[in-house]
Amino acid sequence: MAIFLTKDSKVIVQGMTGSEGMKHTRRMLASGTQIVGGVNPRKAGTTVDVDGTEVPVFGTVAEAMEKTGADVTVIFVPPKFTKDAVVEAIDAEIGLAVVITEGVPVHDTAAFWAYAGSKGNKTRIIGPNCPGLISPGQSNAGIIPADITSSGKIGLVSKSGTLTYQLMYELRDIGFSSAVGIGGDPVIGTTHIDALKAFQEDPETELIVMIGEIGGDAEERAAAYIAEHVTKPVVGYVAGFTAPEGKTMGHAGAIVSGSSGTAQAKKEALEAAGVKVGKTPSETARLARELIG
Repeated sequence: MAIFLTKDSKVIVQGMTGSEGMKHTRRMLASGTQIVGGVNPRKAGTTVDVDGTEVPVFGTVAEAMEKTGADVTVIFVPPKFTKDAVVEAIDAEIGLAVVITEGVPVHDTAAFWAYAGSKGNKTRIIGPNCPGLISPGQSNAGIIPADITSSGKIGLVSKSGTLTYQLMYELRDIGFSSAVGIGGDPVIGTTHIDALKAFQEDPETELIVMIGEIGGDAEERAAAYIAEHVTKPVVGYVAGFTAPEGKTMGHAGAIVSGSSGTAQAKKEALEAAGVKVGKTPSETARLARELIG
């Protein structure tokens, strides 16, 4: 099983003909993803040869969906155009929009997040500033390397792209049902809680690994949700134990003020909910191994 993304997902790429879009379209195709089209109004009606696969380019998301049956879009467009691209995907009512772009203004993200809600949340948004998601052996939507892990019974949700990759690699022999990189910006679409709910409901996910980082209160809210609703074992890791207060650390959302948002506060909240929390990624992987047997 998998959450949000399966072998049957039909994926289009907004911004496919740009350098990043093309590079990762090539990688997604190579990993078995059903890439059925690209979207670029200036190149509508053309096709692009991607390592021997002819991929059609459409003028709009709606047209691409109508012609191909696409239900997922991966968005590789510059930050100043990202809001328009996401709004277009929402208007077309595509089921899943994966926003890879980094540096999207927070007010733009807040605007398209609210817009999705006003339209009935028919489009699940993942990101922005995220690596996307992968259901190993089935489909890969984003920039996660497909060859670092295998399919299996762990569900992974993470704010950090690089830590996503590290945990996937360290636990590659056990494997993953799905790994979801939700992004580290202050405003994001899909949250830890959304992924926890999906993994709890997925019959083939036996253990959940949750990676957070300093800043905000997302991990504390996730801890409260776990205590109330999650019966599967959860292992956690919070990046930023040595971060100084008041500094912005890497991701735009990683700002600590006072005791709020610190790694220690998040660790304590998660442990109070029964989550085993590692002090390092490798220790987190070891805890997962112990729990899954």
